[in-house]
Amino acid sequence: MQDATHRPVLLEDSVQALAIDPNGTYVDGTFGRGGHARAILARLGSAGRLIAIDRDPEAIMAAGVLAATDPRLTAVQSPFGELAAAVSRVGVAGGVQGILLDLGVSSPQLDTAERGFSFMTDGPLDMRMDPSRGASAAVWLAHAEQGVIAAVLRDFGEERFAGRIARAIVTTRVHSPIQTTRQLADLVARAAPTREPGKHPATRTFQALRIQVNDELGELTRALAQVCDLLAVAGRLVVISFHSLEDRIVKRFIRDEARGPQFPKGLPVTAAETQGRLRALGKPVRPGPAETAGNPRARSAILRVAERCA
Repeated sequence: MQDATHRPVLLEDSVQALAIDPNGTYVDGTFGRGGHARAILARLGSAGRLIAIDRDPEAIMAAGVLAATDPRLTAVQSPFGELAAAVSRVGVAGGVQGILLDLGVSSPQLDTAERGFSFMTDGPLDMRMDPSRGASAAVWLAHAEQGVIAAVLRDFGEERFAGRIARAIVTTRVHSPIQTTRQLADLVARAAPTREPGKHPATRTFQALRIQVNDELGELTRALAQVCDLLAVAGRLVVISFHSLEDRIVKRFIRDEARGPQFPKGLPVTAAETQGRLRALGKPVRPGPAETAGNPRARSAILRVAERCA
């Protein structure tokens, strides 16, 4: 079952970037509702294989429905930061030909009020991609120190008024627990003295809390550290990021892996010892006007591609 409201971002660009071998093995590290996965399966032959990973139980349920009709797909519930363990769990031997990571939150998560990701609808302030693990946003806000809250809003949300908002949260929670998305959105709107044109004042706060609750940047860093060992020679890494914090991590990772190990000058090393494990392919890709017009959530997306070197 595919969610009719879910539109995969940069679908054709990302699948083309994988340069799919019909007999290859591929990893979709962020299945969501399977838009990218279906496009990959459409290009695989009968001997091809796709491993779909997601930590969201609803996404894995959707993947299971698809897997029941297509034996080439194997679904694994796991954070993508445990990429190697997830691939190993399904018995894949040798390198894979491609890994796709579509970062951030999915449309079904945003559109389901009960998940607590969006300030547009009222629901419990949860934000966990896997509701069975870790503390919800409400629990975290109830116990975090004011300085820590301000740092998270500033570092993960690039929020100008992080200090004001953190102070308002701590002051409010003394008298009334902040337990719903509407409560938090209204609090931020009152605490922020000005608004960015075209943006709800709580946009950056919600982004920051979601990243904190799900350790999204940590998951990304851990996943990237595993891809070179997972990819076969000429295998592709394709990553779609949605904000500068993610993209910076991806960009630096590809740059560092392309540069290879750095040795002190004068040390006798061979050319092979200094060669990087990846090479960047092409320039970063952004959605065109037609895609952003039809899907406003695509407007901040950026796609980067790298290939595993020998």
